[in-house]
This record gives sequence, C-alpha cells and structure tokens, in this order.
Amino acid sequence: MIILADGGSTKVDWRFVEYNKETKQVFTKGANPFFRTREDISKEISATIKPIINGHNVKAVHFFGAGCASPDKNQIIRDAIADNINTTDIEVDSDLLAAAKGLCGTNKGIACILGTGSNSCYYNGEEIEKSVSPLGYVLGDEGSGAVIGRLFLGACLKNQLTAGLKEKFLKEFDLTPALILDRVYKQPMANRFLASLSPFLIENIDDKTIYDLVYNAFKDFFVKNVMQYDYQHNEAHFTGSVAYHYQEILRKAGSSLNITIGSIEQSPMAGLIRYYTNLITVTK
Repeated sequence: MIILADGGSTKVDWRFVEYNKETKQVFTKGANPFFRTREDISKEISATIKPIINGHNVKAVHFFGAGCASPDKNQIIRDAIADNINTTDIEVDSDLLAAAKGLCGTNKGIACILGTGSNSCYYNGEEIEKSVSPLGYVLGDEGSGAVIGRLFLGACLKNQLTAGLKEKFLKEFDLTPALILDRVYKQPMANRFLASLSPFLIENIDDKTIYDLVYNAFKDFFVKNVMQYDYQHNEAHFTGSVAYHYQEILRKAGSSLNITIGSIEQSPMAGLIRYYTNLITVTK
C-alpha cells in the first residue's frame, strides 16, 4: 500500500492505493505546519488514518501540502506521519510539486495552481526548476479566487459594474459597503471571503463587466508568471477550482498571448495516483 495526501490549509485529501488501484479516500482537517503543531496533526492522523491501515504494509507516504515549503516545516508533517505509520519512505513537499507531478507526470511543462491563491513553476519532468513567488493576494496571486474577488468588490464599490448588478450582489450576500470593508480589513481569512464570491461571478459570467474582469485577471497571471518561463516551447497545465470552473475564459486569455494550455484539472490527485503507480510498475 502507498498513501498519497494532497493538503490545503482547509482540508487534506488522503488516498490509499493498493495493487495500483485506489482503495479508499479520507478527508481530514488542513495540516498547514504554519498553523498546526506536530502533536496536533499526529493526534488527528492517529484517529483517522492509522485505523484504516489496520495491519497493511505501507511502502510509502507521499504528502504534499500548503505551507510545506521549507525543511523545518516539512519535518513537522514528517514527524507526525512517522508517529503513526511504520514506513521509512515518507516524502513531504509543496502543493506546487503535487501539481507538477499530477499535471505533467514525467514530462516537462509549466504547472500552475489557480484556487483561492495562485502559484506556478517550470517542471523539468523530475523536479521544479524555476518558480515565480506568488506573493499572496495583496502583492500577487494574480488570477486567483481571492484576487478576482478583490477586483470584483473594487469595481462594485466604485460603481464600475453593469447597472443593477451591484444591488443584486449586495442583496444576495446580505452585505453593505461597510460590512464588506469590515470583512476585508478587520476580519481574519479575508482571502477566503474574497474567494467565496466566485459562485456569484460564475452565475453572472455573461455580464460583460464580470467577464472582462475575469479575463483580464487571467491575462495578468499569464504575463506576470507564465511568461517568465519558456512558454514558447512548453504547455501550461492548470489545477484548482478557479482554473477548472473558468477554463473557457482561461484558455481564451492564454490564446490571446500565444500560450498553449494543456490539461486543466480540478485536483492533481488523479495524476498523482498515475504518477506513483507507474513509478512502482517501472521500479519492480
């Protein structure tokens, strides 16, 4: 058995693979090592993951997650796993590497994440060779749900939307300009609030002001991130809820800049399962 985990700050998607087939899926709370301790994560793994193993021989655990971008933070996750799972092969790395392996496999390519936040890299078929810092939704995260939400609220409160759309939005979300400012500037997790506006944008995507806002946000992502890699000779692949739900606009924005877009997946997990089961087959 091998165990694969794709972890965000909100939840971790665990998959159990045996005889090259997925046998079970389990979700646990987010395990970002910036916000949770080894002891806390270990306790949850003990309660939720360890019972599933139930005597199975675990050959390897591959954990990819938000916040897993430095040796000291990765060690928190590695120790929490080692507390509960008897295996010497524990890989802990970033969600960006999960995207690269899941989207590109062993091929070269540009791997991108467009979800609540955004990220990108050039992957040489084995490892991340180059990446552009995402910088977060205040300074960067172009094309992300948080930034698209921020741009929408700015247009809304500055009366740049089609007539009637501002009133429709405020009524549907039971918001006022004062409440919006409070949510953005005073309440925690403003990025999640901003990203949570995406369903309204999708519902009203045929409105020109919203369509143009999303289209231009994606162009901004391409210019400031993808075009810093060798995009003329490599396809750009995407994962994440924003990329998946807005994929038609994403492809049009890429095409306008002569960027070739390959696969767009909501999650990298299916590709990760293929990657590691193929690896097992090759190494047998």
